[in-house]
Amino acid sequence: MAALLAVRNLEARYGDTKVLRGVSFEVAEGGITTILGANGAGKTTTLRAVCGMVKTAGQISYDGRRIEGRATEDVVRLGVAHVPEGRGTFVQLTVEENLRLGAYARRDPRHLGADIDRVCGYFPVLAERRRQIAGTLSGGEQQMLAVARALMLRPRLLLLDEPSLGLAPLVVREIFRIIRTINRDERVSVLLVEQNASLALGLADHAYLMETGTMVMSGSAAELRQNDGIRRAYLGY
Repeated sequence: MAALLAVRNLEARYGDTKVLRGVSFEVAEGGITTILGANGAGKTTTLRAVCGMVKTAGQISYDGRRIEGRATEDVVRLGVAHVPEGRGTFVQLTVEENLRLGAYARRDPRHLGADIDRVCGYFPVLAERRRQIAGTLSGGEQQMLAVARALMLRPRLLLLDEPSLGLAPLVVREIFRIIRTINRDERVSVLLVEQNASLALGLADHAYLMETGTMVMSGSAAELRQNDGIRRAYLGY
């Protein structure tokens, strides 16, 4: 499959501190790619760099065009949706108001009602709580809302930052099942940053391992799952 997102020799820094050092990776059109790594490896910064949220050097190509240096809102308008760690829910607004905000940057704002119904089809609990204040939802429901809000953009690429963080295993499995369905049915490409290596490798087609701001390993998810180092360090056996 052709690459929808191609990153080459990416560097990123916060002030004088360099966090990413020559990072290169790809996300195939219609595929699911995961980046694994411990806390502080640079995974979140990688997603922020793609979205233009940090100062970078190197090359970021999306759908064949260079996007490094673009403003974040311009990247979003190209069809890149970002679900950040911590969900970013607008807690004072209702579920429906959060969903409508997800479509704010769309070039075509029509059919919002139909799209709310579409994303609520993936997350029926949100349909039941459309008028409820988002801050009163459970952690799992807020994570579902964050993913649903991103889908309101009608993205081609979905960036997910630690969607399993702090959630019960049953909720996590349901969210990952829905992500797979979205990828299959809507052909949304996914770049997943995740510490739960077992779940991530079970979902993804391709995987990268990041350590201290560099990519140290890559391959198919099946290959990394069988790697002895990955098995000992990240899979618990």
